[in-house]
Amino acid sequence: MPTFVPDVAPPPGADGPSRWYVVRHGELLTTPEGGLPDADPASLGLVPDADPVYLGALDGQPCWAAGVERSTEAPGELWWQELRSLGGQWPQEEWTLAGRAVQLVEWVRTHRFCGRCATPTERAEGERALRCPACGLSNYPRLAPAIIVLVRRGEEALLAQGNRFRGRMFSALAGFVEPGETLEEAVHREVFEEVGIKLREPRYVASQPWPFPHSVMIGFSAEWESGELAPDGKEILEAHWWRADDLPPVPPRLSIARRLIDDWVAEVTAGSTPASA
Repeated sequence: MPTFVPDVAPPPGADGPSRWYVVRHGELLTTPEGGLPDADPASLGLVPDADPVYLGALDGQPCWAAGVERSTEAPGELWWQELRSLGGQWPQEEWTLAGRAVQLVEWVRTHRFCGRCATPTERAEGERALRCPACGLSNYPRLAPAIIVLVRRGEEALLAQGNRFRGRMFSALAGFVEPGETLEEAVHREVFEEVGIKLREPRYVASQPWPFPHSVMIGFSAEWESGELAPDGKEILEAHWWRADDLPPVPPRLSIARRLIDDWVAEVTAGSTPASA
């Protein structure tokens, strides 16, 4: 498994070839085979719209991200691919690193000026921050926490069709955490708002960085307590209880939603009882 060591600046004396993630508003420049081009932006004739961002080192190789304007054409035989579509082609570790690149490029692009006094910002030394030289305000990469929960009822699980899904697909319920709210409170609130049921025993399972656009998904499992399904008709179009042997179309394996579903299917198939946290 590749080893990635994050950092904000390359170590002194670092040389040799680097790994470049060239980003165009959520898209990455790739070869026809789906790999990264073996060249830096300047060698490809591209002009970044800001200073490149150092990401860290992957197996000792320096990694950089550079953003280009939305109108930038892909040079030669290279082409632009959406980050989401690469999730089915790249190993999880490399796709996650690409997501880091996309998010940091967008952060630099949208924080060029101080939000308090409008002075152009500068890169801070020794930390991942953009600082205002006039008033001292520091901006850090934006990260929006969101919960996602697979609700269980006996040998059934709750899966829902969201209004933003591409095509017909069912997934676990999810939503952003609000200010002043714990993760567990967000689980209870989101589920009740979206489908009108109450839960018990929410248990943390795992988390996943989710660069659409700048989130971290915190995965939970919970037990149904009471109430009948009543989709809100806004965010949730359909919601049903499903058995493990009769599932609808579900998210691809790159997502934590699929992990929650697969773990539940494995438990039900094995006839085991979920372990308490």
